[in-house]
Amino acid sequence: MDGFFLFYGLPWPVVVLFTIALLIVLIGHGWAVILFITGGKVVATSIEPDEAITDSFHWVFLVPALNEEVTIADSVSRLREVQARNRTIMVIDDGSTDRTPEVLAEIGGPDLEVMRRDLPNAQLGKAAALNAAWRHIRDDVLARPEFAGVTEDKVILVIVDADGRLDPTAPAYLATHLQDPQVGGVQVSVRIYNRYNPLTWMQDIEFGVYGGLYQLGRTHWGTAGMGGNGQANRLSALNSVVTDSADGPWNHTLTEDQDIGLHLMRNGWRGHHEVRTTVAQQGVSDIKRLYKQRTRWSQGNIQAMSHLRGIGEVKASPIAKLDLTWALLQPPLQAFIGLSTIVALLCALILNTPFIASNSQWAWLWLLFLFFLAFGGTAIGCLAAGRGNGFSGYVRGLLTAIPYAFYSWILWPVIVRASWRQLRGATGWDKTTREPLEADVSAPQ
Repeated sequence: MDGFFLFYGLPWPVVVLFTIALLIVLIGHGWAVILFITGGKVVATSIEPDEAITDSFHWVFLVPALNEEVTIADSVSRLREVQARNRTIMVIDDGSTDRTPEVLAEIGGPDLEVMRRDLPNAQLGKAAALNAAWRHIRDDVLARPEFAGVTEDKVILVIVDADGRLDPTAPAYLATHLQDPQVGGVQVSVRIYNRYNPLTWMQDIEFGVYGGLYQLGRTHWGTAGMGGNGQANRLSALNSVVTDSADGPWNHTLTEDQDIGLHLMRNGWRGHHEVRTTVAQQGVSDIKRLYKQRTRWSQGNIQAMSHLRGIGEVKASPIAKLDLTWALLQPPLQAFIGLSTIVALLCALILNTPFIASNSQWAWLWLLFLFFLAFGGTAIGCLAAGRGNGFSGYVRGLLTAIPYAFYSWILWPVIVRASWRQLRGATGWDKTTREPLEADVSAPQ
């Protein structure tokens, strides 16, 4: 291969940087293939819903709401359509100062319970609101006649955000997992219902990739994570993670959903993901608000790295623990890849270093290799997101891989912003502003 060198003519520190980055990307692509295969096994062995199993559980739908006058009526009305015989809908009004209380009063009924929280106990974060609801359920709700004889392992707390649109079939599919007494939590796939512009469309693909590749692949090992919207947790599992010093299962972090999933795994519970049913939510239609939202998520991922020291306690196989370690290390790994990309561009501009040795007969092979590095991982993810929709789903997956890769790079600066916030000790955040309601987009991904 005369004339073909990976990093021809570069200073040795840059060669080291690029070599490490290359290894990270190749490992990431290889790991994506493993998750794609394990996810396929989950799809092939999925259990069909059984009404008797669904009705053996009591479903408590928790809707945290702070100034949600725009979406709360829509969310509650859709929960009233959910197909579950034993059902409780509980809205946690966390000190709303808009018309949320009035809207809830207008749509009230015997099937809707509103748990009002007022200052100074309100507006302390989503974890505080969920913990208050957990205490109310444990101490008061379970004492009601309709819960007579119901054990805590049969009570399922399903969190639905105030803009959430839970599919009516969700309990039936969740029950197929929860009939296994070792499953402590199940997350359903998230969709974006206002996917009308390129930005919200990419967010829909993003959730599809995460659920269809990473979450479904980890379900095979019982290490799928929980999300903030559409997570179903067994009450007995939540009770098991509460320590004497805590005010409830959820910790006060920026991504309390991810945190609870890791705590459940460390306490011996399995985490699963279900792709046959969904919860839809609003996407963010402008880049400024999207950056604000994703900075919070990214900082939460940085905070979640504290769980690395507890990986050994997870009741899972060595390969599952290795996967969890890789997942928790994503913030620094992504930052490293971003840094190497910036250095590559600087080398091309300042040192006039070509990306491809044009005089090499192997230039085409190097170009193909670069294309694989840039788009191979997103292609695998988009293929996984389209799985279940037949041949057309795979075709759409491949066609969306390149634009989705560029979307991923647009979001890279949030890692820098999140790291800076974490270094400064900034932990406050503003909730995402809701937009006027839009109808569902019915076309499959």
